[in-house]
Amino acid sequence: MITIEHHDHIVKVSVFGEFTLADYKQLEDAVVYEMKFKGKVNLLMDLRDMADFTLDVAWEDARFNWQHVHDFQKIAVVASGRLVAWSAWLARAFSDAEIQIFENYDLASDWIEAGA
Repeated sequence: MITIEHHDHIVKVSVFGEFTLADYKQLEDAVVYEMKFKGKVNLLMDLRDMADFTLDVAWEDARFNWQHVHDFQKIAVVASGRLVAWSAWLARAFSDAEIQIFENYDLASDWIEAGA
């Protein structure tokens, strides 16, 4: 399950439990909407409460990032797990956005809002 909020050029996403393909499609729709009307997007992903993600989410994430290499300004990932941190590191290969990984939500929010 996910929640999505829009603030200026920021899309804030929180994931709870298993991150499914249906959830990811909602995220894609929100990001594409923001890009269409506001240009480059800043993305704040809160993954602290994510229990797991499906393999099709990983594939869709790679595909989506490849299609939108230049459409993100900053991406902040809030997580504590090594797998999530590794995934964010790997995403750097498919995006020219600034990507930072945080364990503290408030620090991530401050960093992402500084670029909005």
